[in-house]
Amino acid sequence: MVNRPPRLDRVFQEYDPPLWFVTFNTHNRTPLLATPAVHARFRKFANKAAARQIIVGRYVLMPDHAHLFVAGSREFDLPAWVRILRLSLSSAVTAGRPHWQEGFFDHLLRHDESYGEKWEYVRQNPVRAGLVVEADAWPYQGEIAALPYP
Repeated sequence: MVNRPPRLDRVFQEYDPPLWFVTFNTHNRTPLLATPAVHARFRKFANKAAARQIIVGRYVLMPDHAHLFVAGSREFDLPAWVRILRLSLSSAVTAGRPHWQEGFFDHLLRHDESYGEKWEYVRQNPVRAGLVVEADAWPYQGEIAALPYP
């Protein structure tokens, strides 16, 4: 990652490739993302990313925000990739612009953090939001590729 703090080199030694948890929101939390068209566009974009050694694992598209896990090389430019992802998703959004809240949240998972535990928390978002009774019933979630993390 360009311009990363030197302390991240220690973290990158723990997970190779590094595993990021990413969250981004729609502008004014407008419900734009939980649609079949946006979901299909997300899956297409994530599947194409694998050709560039960017691996998208599990994800949940909520109406007004998205959560995903992504792994890339140590040189992976996460901010640029998220910009391109949001640009791609915008083409499937039917509402007027702007679509996105500025910036995004990212967290580099450390070795003692569990991908599976974080995923379970994220997977329950639609239940906590009252959108479904059981997490498996939410249609805008899935896994693009299995990531080799506990």
